Amino acid sequence: MNRTEAMDIVRESIARVIPDADFTALGPDDPFRDALDMDSLDFLSFIETLSERTRIRIDDEDSPQLTTLSGSVDFLVARAR
Repeated sequence: MNRTEAMDIVRESIARVIPDADFTALGPDDPFRDALDMDSLDFLSFIETLSERTRIRIDDEDSPQLTTLSGSVDFLVARAR
């Protein structure tokens, strides 16, 4: 998986949880939970969706890496190897 594919998957996974998510004002290193008003259940749903779509196991201790677009992409690219 390359970075472009990973970014598409991350954005699509967020959009499944927050259908009206506006990515235009969201920078790659901005914490998207705050920017998109994502509560803890939304975040958990995002992680579950991401795991299902990529078939990559995501443990609780991995979640701090998944709070920004760039962090999520880095995580997926590293784990997909």
